[in-house]
Amino acid sequence: MLIGYARVSTTDQNLDLQHEALTAAGCERIIDDTITGTSKHRPGLDQALDIVREGDTLVVWKLDRLGRSVKNLVDLVTDLEQRGVGFKSLTDQIDTTTPSGRFFFHVMASLAQMERELMAERTKAGLDAARRQGRVGGRKRKMTDSKIESARKLLTAGAAPRDVADDLGVSVPTLYRWVPASTLNCDK
Repeated sequence: MLIGYARVSTTDQNLDLQHEALTAAGCERIIDDTITGTSKHRPGLDQALDIVREGDTLVVWKLDRLGRSVKNLVDLVTDLEQRGVGFKSLTDQIDTTTPSGRFFFHVMASLAQMERELMAERTKAGLDAARRQGRVGGRKRKMTDSKIESARKLLTAGAAPRDVADDLGVSVPTLYRWVPASTLNCDK
């Protein structure tokens, strides 16, 4: 029996393309997941792995639908092989029920991981370059230098931290993160 597994990472993506391909490949049952591939616990994949029996084949539309790391993919396919279950990836044309398919699986899994690592490396290099140019990622700071100076003056003059935080539009913890109480020269 051919058991299909389809996965998308977010709810705004859809499974139609994968379902059509898995149905055309002859899958009698298709199990879905809407979860990131890096998640350790994917309910749909767990269900598909529970369903497959010796002589069955687990079928995916593309290799990256099954897992993100080479180690994870190799471990999963090795486990399937030990249970007598085959594995097919339709777009990658991998079929582990054949010796050449097993070889090709390992090559494709390695290339997929290399692609992800190169992407992460390029992203990190881009962020580093942006930092060197003075750009900082993330949300804009609520506590500007002028707000920090104003807060320092108000707190030193005896204003209540809650009132100062409300006036500046921040929480008390945020206020104290930028203006620690230990740095104030209060004569109380």
